[in-house]
Amino acid sequence: MARPEVTYEDVVAARELLDGVIVQTPMLHSRLLSEMVGGPVYLKCENLQRAGSFKVRGAYVRIARLSEEERSRGVVAASAGNHAQGVALASGLLGCKAMVFMPHGAPLPKVEATRAYGADVIFAGSTVDEALAAARQHAEETGAVFIHPFDHPDIVAGQGTVGLEILEQLPEVGTITAAVGGGGLAAGVALAVKSMRPGVRIVGVQAERAAAYPASLAAGHPVLVEPASTMADGIAVGRPGDTTFEMIHYLVDSVVTVSEESLSRALLLCLERTKLVVEPAGVAGVAALLDLPRAFEPPVVVVLSGGNIDPLLLSKVLRHGLSVAGRYLAFRIRLPDRPGALATLLTRLADLGANVLDVGHERVNPRLHLDEAEVLLHLETRGPVHCDEVLAGLRRFGYKLIFS
Repeated sequence: MARPEVTYEDVVAARELLDGVIVQTPMLHSRLLSEMVGGPVYLKCENLQRAGSFKVRGAYVRIARLSEEERSRGVVAASAGNHAQGVALASGLLGCKAMVFMPHGAPLPKVEATRAYGADVIFAGSTVDEALAAARQHAEETGAVFIHPFDHPDIVAGQGTVGLEILEQLPEVGTITAAVGGGGLAAGVALAVKSMRPGVRIVGVQAERAAAYPASLAAGHPVLVEPASTMADGIAVGRPGDTTFEMIHYLVDSVVTVSEESLSRALLLCLERTKLVVEPAGVAGVAALLDLPRAFEPPVVVVLSGGNIDPLLLSKVLRHGLSVAGRYLAFRIRLPDRPGALATLLTRLADLGANVLDVGHERVNPRLHLDEAEVLLHLETRGPVHCDEVLAGLRRFGYKLIFS
């Protein structure tokens, strides 16, 4: 292996540069995940970092190492949200003007937070990669310094400080899981940790709808993929970085993918059991543990990489998570269109122990007979077994259930 662009000494220097700028985020023990894995599991809470994610670490290091002349020209970045906020915060702390390109549809809270930190926001394209192209063009035209979200040695060194903290907080760590988009976090953590503890296993986790690393690692070089729509917008990157790919290729033990269902289950678990608000990209490591709990050698540290989530998306993801966990049902029922039919249905649901969250009642529709009505029900149940009991009970009463 050629000498890496980033060294352990670079990460240590970044740690000194960040002293007093960031917070050392807590490491919280998870009893539930520990029972599943068969050994201690801890959550490294970067969702509680300044600006809501680990991204401020790399952004600050990169901008702090610019010359005064470079900072005077301003900086430009592209991001779905977390890097945007990190760059905006770091620029404000360092007295530097920032412009951030974000894809159309970026979560509104991330947009508003980026502006609140003092950056100008411009929308370009529908993906992070398209926003990146627009940001690069702006840098070429104006002389502003482009701050890449992951593919730069200073960015990787800054993110690697997460690994230094993990080793200090849990020296006996056996496995670390971290979300992977472009790869800056996983590359930096792997470098920092394996430089001191080569036997620690590092596992990167991608959303299966936006997974460029498995194909790239198989090909031996970065491969461009077209990310599909995913709730994990923070790691929806189409092509690994050149620097980060090389580091992950040599230092990260494996990269696994997780489904949208697993991500929503993981987010629900963090909210309910650990009382932590984490964005979908931030729970990728938890999702991997839920999928294959015995595949990770404890003690395990899961990096919760960010907590910036749109409340509207949070409500949708939670409902999705409840559905995956067998605690939420949505279906239609045809009823005779006569007085008392709806009241009877609701009484029977109450007797079955189901909690009715929402009811939609339709009586006039071309697909209905003149003597029919249709009810759209949203129910909360106690779990998969109770879910089956509710559906079986309704069918015993003669109701026809329509799932669509």
